[in-house]
Amino acid sequence: MSQSHTDPYLLQTILKQVSRSFYLTLTVLPSSVRSQVGLAYLFARAADTIADTGELDHDIRLHCLRRLKAQFTDSQTETADMQSIQSLVVPSQQKPSEQVLLKELGRCFAFYETMDQGDQQLIADLLPTIIEGMEFDLMQFPQRVDSGVTALPTIKDLDYYTYAVAGCVGEFWTKMMCRHLSRLAHWDPSVMVPMGIQYGKGLQLVNILKDVAQDLRLGRCYIPASLLSEVQLVPSDLLEPQNAQQFRPIFRRLMSMALEHLDQGWRYTMAIPSLEIRLRLACMWPILIGLRTLQQLSLAPHHLNPALPVKVPRGEVYRIIAATTLTGGCGLVGTAYWGYLRKRMV
Repeated sequence: MSQSHTDPYLLQTILKQVSRSFYLTLTVLPSSVRSQVGLAYLFARAADTIADTGELDHDIRLHCLRRLKAQFTDSQTETADMQSIQSLVVPSQQKPSEQVLLKELGRCFAFYETMDQGDQQLIADLLPTIIEGMEFDLMQFPQRVDSGVTALPTIKDLDYYTYAVAGCVGEFWTKMMCRHLSRLAHWDPSVMVPMGIQYGKGLQLVNILKDVAQDLRLGRCYIPASLLSEVQLVPSDLLEPQNAQQFRPIFRRLMSMALEHLDQGWRYTMAIPSLEIRLRLACMWPILIGLRTLQQLSLAPHHLNPALPVKVPRGEVYRIIAATTLTGGCGLVGTAYWGYLRKRMV
């Protein structure tokens, strides 16, 4: 594959077109890791775009995901595979930003091939895991012609899914930061990598709980059937908001699981040296917003009603970002807010 057009500024241009919000978050990171994290995001976003292109046949999406995964597991990238993915997916993709991303895959891989060998390997370890999580999702929830609801079978399946689509990102993030930031030289990977994994799994579990009512209308139930059976429910019962009270013990158990993961994520964040302000802020924002979301979920009586979604108001998100930024990622300020939200969990 050609290695032209590999300027990091081109990567930034693609990121701006695909996701301005992620691009702005990326600018907070130390400059030595921005390109690696940004490129990994673009690859993961491309895979997610393929998986979510509902206009495409289920088997075609799986085929495209597997060809994309092969670019990271085979000895070299193949232009023909990229062209095949583009020809199949781009015409069915309605969002201009996603079309841009898919059309730029070739240049993304050209940039990837010029990266440091160690950075390439971390990305090559990450993307197959994420894509396998998406394949798992598609196989668990195939296209349906009826309005039935399918659930993940067991809590083990849920744990695998949260790792494959988010926990592995915490692993990648930790290893990448340790490679490039000298202030993290004291970190013990055997301790910090598992904490980073829990950080990612916690955020994903919060998203699952937040979106449970919407996902059910798409035929997807990420709440394991084995848990539902404990309260004499089947997946389709969750389509009825009046079953919220019966479902509540399971919902609370999963909230507790998410909270345990997020607590480890906060320990991870506070282990970042105070002088690494940019990295600390990049970790503080999503986990504080995630805990605030979980706290709202603990109060919401209508978590099975899609008309009453739980969402942290944009103004509050801005206040969290402003307060942590103005205090330089101060651990005392952040931990005080963390404790305040923890005490308001019910």
